[in-house]
Amino acid sequence: MKTLSPVVVLALALVIGCRSIPDTTVPPEAPRGYANTRLLAAAFALGRIELVDLEPDVPDSVAAYTGIEYRRAGDVSLRLDLYRPKGLARPVPVLVFVHGGSWRSGKRSDYLPYLIDYAEKGYVTVSISYRLMQDAIFPAAISDVLCALTWIRAHAAEYMIDPDRIALIGGSAGAHLAMLAAYAPDETWSECDDDRPHSEIRAVVDFYGPSDFTTDFARSHPTIESFLGTTYRDDPALYEWASPITHVTPDDPPTLIFHGTIDETVPVNQSDLLARRLDEAGVAYEYHRLAGWPHAMDVAARVNEYCRYYMDAFFRRHLGE
Repeated sequence: MKTLSPVVVLALALVIGCRSIPDTTVPPEAPRGYANTRLLAAAFALGRIELVDLEPDVPDSVAAYTGIEYRRAGDVSLRLDLYRPKGLARPVPVLVFVHGGSWRSGKRSDYLPYLIDYAEKGYVTVSISYRLMQDAIFPAAISDVLCALTWIRAHAAEYMIDPDRIALIGGSAGAHLAMLAAYAPDETWSECDDDRPHSEIRAVVDFYGPSDFTTDFARSHPTIESFLGTTYRDDPALYEWASPITHVTPDDPPTLIFHGTIDETVPVNQSDLLARRLDEAGVAYEYHRLAGWPHAMDVAARVNEYCRYYMDAFFRRHLGE
């Protein structure tokens, strides 16, 4: 999306996690935010906002398999990183992370703290690369996400994955792709042979993702125009087709949404609209609208602890123990 100003230093990191907080019977209160990005920047400059550890070590209890090629699209080698607890006795759910970066940047390792933490908690975790817009425009990226899921299902036994319990997690542009993969997996944009139904996608976590490209925010957005390869005026049907919100149906998986109200990159209204559509369709969802926090807010430790508490409960509820 649009380039962030220097004052929103906090939002430079994309979708990063930290260590989870202890599970308690008392839900945490939403962390107090800031009236605007100027105050947030001042608090950050004064050292009042603690950030998460972006490069945690892989513990001895976790096996790491990095740089695995899951498909080759022309000259582009698409890879994934996979982490799992050592000594698994039975298949376990898999959490698949799709990084952000305005569909033009970002990398698999952006999710390293999440990947390691959830592997320590008993899940197999995967972070995938996909073709960025400079390599290929839409629908290349969503095709790659679906092909990564095909690879995961094909190698489920090898890595002790339960292929019927998959959760997709994405932030910003990655959330857009995760939602499309969950809400419309059988659309014609998949390029991989896979005749298995996608009912195994059991849960979706959306961190501040764009959900509706037909709104005023998106119709003339230069990044979205580059991603789709056309303007709204020239091809409104494509903008609608590329919008996750237009594919929501009652049989879609439960969705957990996090969005900050002072997000200058993806307006919080994008998640407001999504929550409304999920409610209308009867899809189970949980929406955390965090007052006074910007894009990539979960790089702040207080916000991340709050989000992780609800992610933990969400995964237990929809993926099982």
